[in-house]
Amino acid sequence: MMNDRPIRVLVVDDSAIVRKILVEALSKERGIEVVGTASDPYFARDKIVALRPDVLTLDIEMPRMDGLTFLKKLMQYHPMPVIVVSSLAQSSCAAAVEALRLGAAEVVAKPSGPYSVGELSETLAGKVRAAAASRPVKAAPEPPTFPAVARKQPNSSHVGCHASSSMVAIGASTGGVSALQEVLTALPEGMPGIVVTQHIPADFSLAFANRLNQVCRLTVKEAEDGDSVLPGHVYIAPGNRHLIVQKSSGGYRLALKDGPQVCYQRPSVDVLFHSVAQAAGAKAVGVLLTGMGADGADGLLAMKRAGARTIAQDEASCVVFGMPKEAILRGAVDEIKSLSEIGRTIQSCLTVKQ
Repeated sequence: MMNDRPIRVLVVDDSAIVRKILVEALSKERGIEVVGTASDPYFARDKIVALRPDVLTLDIEMPRMDGLTFLKKLMQYHPMPVIVVSSLAQSSCAAAVEALRLGAAEVVAKPSGPYSVGELSETLAGKVRAAAASRPVKAAPEPPTFPAVARKQPNSSHVGCHASSSMVAIGASTGGVSALQEVLTALPEGMPGIVVTQHIPADFSLAFANRLNQVCRLTVKEAEDGDSVLPGHVYIAPGNRHLIVQKSSGGYRLALKDGPQVCYQRPSVDVLFHSVAQAAGAKAVGVLLTGMGADGADGLLAMKRAGARTIAQDEASCVVFGMPKEAILRGAVDEIKSLSEIGRTIQSCLTVKQ
């Protein structure tokens, strides 16, 4: 709740059925009140002014004005927490990732088919609470793109590929899509292998990895079970799968696991960080970025105790200063840095280790 009152939500979607499902799902949750609905951005604009919602749920594909165009205008003139509700079509997933870069706080899959309201309510309510606690930020600058053909993309199973001796592990949640873009685009080619857990729904993680691959000097891919961790590569945990690093002959190998949620999340940053602490120890650097809750705090402490250097994003540059704050309170952090400084700090930590 905000100031001891319910979180006020406005639902924007051109489908009357989807609006009904979202309203039902949210109305089951304590501390959340749906104050209205709108069938397109023009109606939404008027209702934002009249109803003053705390959080907006926003469809991407709508008549008269699409969701991305509306989001750009909204974040420029009336910034507020937005949850994107997107279909799972490939183009829609890519658009949802772009919406996160533009300042949306969270993304959720659009209900379709025999979608249970009960199944949706817990997920959506959690995202509403995270969004309500977030600080709206301007869109991340659009970096230049790097053609994939200009980079070497060796087969991870090829014997001629040299595995990373060091590695970087990064965890993020709310606000993490744009934060990760800023950190990763600041890093040069030839970095040790980088493993990333970002809280993101299944089916959106591939679009996220593909987007980062277009704008980073490093090769970015969605992690696959059995991948070797190679220098110059970034591996993104697939949505709904835990990413685990295992020591192998001459380097590290990735495993994907189902298993229970940890800190209400799958993938979980704690699961990744604990595995890196065990597999890489002092050869790793751990980074915890913006996010709600405590996921990653215990894992970062395990990394620090294993000899890794650890970094947390500072409060001023976080969309939500939850996960980094918890890690700092646990004594898990060596360096507290603004988002713009984290890329350089990672490189400095790796130089110290060499």
